[in-house]
Amino acid sequence: MNSSNNYDVIIIGSGIAGLYNAINLSPATRILIITKKEMTLCNSALAQGGIAGVYNSPSDSPENHMRDTLVAGGYKNDLKNLEILVNEAETDIGRIIELGVDFDKNTDGDYDRTLEGGHTARRIFHNADATGFEILSKLINTVSSLPNVDIIDNSLVCDVVKTTTGFSVDVLKGTQRLHYNSHFIVFATGGIGRVYKFTTNSAIATGDGITFAHKLGLDIKNLSYIQFHPTAFNNRETRECFLISEAVRGEGAYLRNCRFERFMDKYDERLELAPRDVVSHSILLETKATGSDNFYLDITHKDKTFIVERFPMIYKNLEKQGFDMSQDMIPIYPCQHYLMGGIKVDEFSQTSMENAYACGECSCTGVHGNNRLASNSLLEALVFSRRAAAHINLQFSNATESFEDYSFSHDETAPVIPKGIRTKIRTIMQTSYFIEPDNEGLKTGFEEIKKIKDMLENERFKVDQDYVIAKSLATIAYLILKEVI
Repeated sequence: MNSSNNYDVIIIGSGIAGLYNAINLSPATRILIITKKEMTLCNSALAQGGIAGVYNSPSDSPENHMRDTLVAGGYKNDLKNLEILVNEAETDIGRIIELGVDFDKNTDGDYDRTLEGGHTARRIFHNADATGFEILSKLINTVSSLPNVDIIDNSLVCDVVKTTTGFSVDVLKGTQRLHYNSHFIVFATGGIGRVYKFTTNSAIATGDGITFAHKLGLDIKNLSYIQFHPTAFNNRETRECFLISEAVRGEGAYLRNCRFERFMDKYDERLELAPRDVVSHSILLETKATGSDNFYLDITHKDKTFIVERFPMIYKNLEKQGFDMSQDMIPIYPCQHYLMGGIKVDEFSQTSMENAYACGECSCTGVHGNNRLASNSLLEALVFSRRAAAHINLQFSNATESFEDYSFSHDETAPVIPKGIRTKIRTIMQTSYFIEPDNEGLKTGFEEIKKIKDMLENERFKVDQDYVIAKSLATIAYLILKEVI
């Protein structure tokens, strides 16, 4: 047994949840972070709008933040965890500021808190329109300096098994097979966006962590609680749809239909600042009413200098697509954005299995209810990954010093999976469950997904990247449709 393969804690995923968890773990723990691609390729880095929270805000309160989150979440939120989220926001926003995160400020030196859909107060801290990348970059800098943390990137986790001393992880790095053992495991693997044909998520969001957790027998909850963001850039070509941040509407942008008319007054008194699920459903209803799926976001009535300075990343990305958002209306349409459900966890991000934790989008703390309030995701990732670290730190002294060295076997002569499986899964999901279930196609879609899942699990295939991702997508699709059928 190679002792260099043994760690106290293995964290799968290097987004904000995984990194912040490592930062808050005891320096006495030996930590391994495994990331599928490079560390900056994750949903955290794509978060534009900001992080919601009450921090040095005399005109706001955690109670107000909690009320807004309950309204957006359809009052299906976990009240205990939600209370933790809003009350501990101050702790973690303050901590990342100490770590060097640079939030925009006004000329008076106070933070420039912005407004987004569903919020009744300006409580969104931001760095222009690239807040996630700013936070992620500072956390990467911090983690990279920690002597007790090892990081392996461009490494695909193929399997996770429970052992007598903790967990063993099977990893594929290029053509090299690796394995690692740990006493504790933290799933911080992000979302499930690539199970859909169109998503705002990065290429790594294939639901692997939830799939591994399901295989381990961990409780999975509310996987059908999927958020479809109403304002994704719609060029009708790209699978990964560029997000037009909620903050654009927060700063006064209008939604317009195919006739260039504002229409939200037909559906909700909050107009463009209604929560995401309300706006997405409104667009779906307006599509049926007009017979067209051409929709636009219009902020041309605002000053160009303000637009360019407030939304530099969005402005540049749209410019590359041939649009000047200060003069042109932006074509948009809803697409998959976020998962509110996932691996069921408690107030310390502990799963239903001892020494197994889940943080960030792959977890289900219940704080979001059935629809996430804008900019609560980064806050959840920070608060509950810190709480997971605190719980692991308490349990660490009781952990055994030995490691079971599990041996993974691979059949390198097995055939690769048939082509087109992932495309078929995405097509089924896009037609069966987009914003609302398609009652006619749902049962047929579920049966097709079940056949794909059974084939991947029961037939002989080479365990390579295509197989692992296809199996994850099939498992996620199966669990989602099973809930809503």
